[in-house]
Amino acid sequence: MQKLQFHLLVTLLCCCLPGSQANRVYVHPFYLFAAENVSCEPLQNPVVKPLETIPVASLNIEVLTPDNRDLSKPEAQRQNITERKNVLAKFSNILGERIYQALGRKHNSTNTLLSPISTFGSLVNFYLGASKKTAKSFQELLGLSRGTDREDCVYLVDGHKVLSTLQAINSMVDNGPEEKITTQVWAFARKDAHLSRDFIQGTQDFSDMSFIRGVDFSMPHEAEALVNSFVDKTSDGKMKNVFNNLNPSSNFLFISSFSFKGNWTMAFRPEKTSLQEFHVDESTTVMTPMMTRTGHFDYLNDKANKCTVVKVSLSKQSYIVLVLPHEGVSLSDIESKRFTKLMDTWHLNFQEGLLELSLPKFSVSSVNNLADLLTNMSPVLETDLLGSQAEFIQLSNIKPFTIDKAFNTVQFEMSDGEAGPQDKEQEAGIPLKLSINRPFFFSVIGEHYDSFLLMGKVTNPTV
Repeated sequence: MQKLQFHLLVTLLCCCLPGSQANRVYVHPFYLFAAENVSCEPLQNPVVKPLETIPVASLNIEVLTPDNRDLSKPEAQRQNITERKNVLAKFSNILGERIYQALGRKHNSTNTLLSPISTFGSLVNFYLGASKKTAKSFQELLGLSRGTDREDCVYLVDGHKVLSTLQAINSMVDNGPEEKITTQVWAFARKDAHLSRDFIQGTQDFSDMSFIRGVDFSMPHEAEALVNSFVDKTSDGKMKNVFNNLNPSSNFLFISSFSFKGNWTMAFRPEKTSLQEFHVDESTTVMTPMMTRTGHFDYLNDKANKCTVVKVSLSKQSYIVLVLPHEGVSLSDIESKRFTKLMDTWHLNFQEGLLELSLPKFSVSSVNNLADLLTNMSPVLETDLLGSQAEFIQLSNIKPFTIDKAFNTVQFEMSDGEAGPQDKEQEAGIPLKLSINRPFFFSVIGEHYDSFLLMGKVTNPTV
């Protein structure tokens, strides 16, 4: 079934490639990311290649500087970068949709936030430390398999190409004062472990800052306090008490962080904000600051899917899609649908119109346990990729070596900042009033490759 889904995905990607690439020789998505001299690696030999490890600096709460890094990129990581970004954005979107749907079912009535591109990157980081058997399972989930592998072997991709491509997608959006994407990685290994150079390089391929440290887990309560204090200080206080219930046999802890900071004044004016009602559910109403702007927006009243959709530009590099269910329609009904397919339909049918759009001010953050995200989709996935059947013989010199806890933290923060020059708004005509005053779904999307940077829902903007 997974191979059938992969072939369908490849067909979809071929159809979706931009017209500017139509005259180029077709390259199967796998080969855009394939390792050099790729061949079918036999599974009975679990070692991918000779393991090169390096010692890890001990955690010192007084030393908060990020790891040193080599900023030069091998030429192989720069080749076919446009095609790779286009293809990988779609792979990340499709996996993100699957993970979000499972997460949405678990958090049915609470604010929810996921970064598909950051979650994808975390899984690829683990792929770099996996045995061939576990690596094959990762590739099938990520959509990076060749699709014609024999049962007894695997064709491996170059994880560094994947991670550097993801970071290149992020860098297309990062726009300084208008909006800022920050990615960070923390990894804590037992004090006597050396970590794979491949894995450490991978954390740097897909982050702006990384912190790899060794920890003595023999006294778990002290180790827990030390690690949490270090993460708190190096995240500027945004992540507190992420880890708990450590034990003396812990091998490895991991956090990846994705932060999107934007400015509402690109779309709304602070002076037009007022306190209004937001209907959390049929019996609960809260008062919240609502931003209002009258102007031209791309929007659609999707009667078939019983929702109203509005596209709001955040900058030249990104936009946010707001999805408001019709009165009486549950948000979960919208979340259960194929968002990637809906987006294609919406883009084809958007119409520009004069709207008086009101939207609550909101910022959302989330700490997602990667093992839980996989379990939500399928307990077998978690077992094969992070659980009892997962093998990470390429991660450390210690065997066996387990990933005990892995988290992905996500922040979506929007400020008012200083208002720029007032936009000239066309006043002709009577605007359609649309108030996003009840639970809604949203996605922040990169303009260049339509990559889903964030997917989430707001059920109560005051919490």
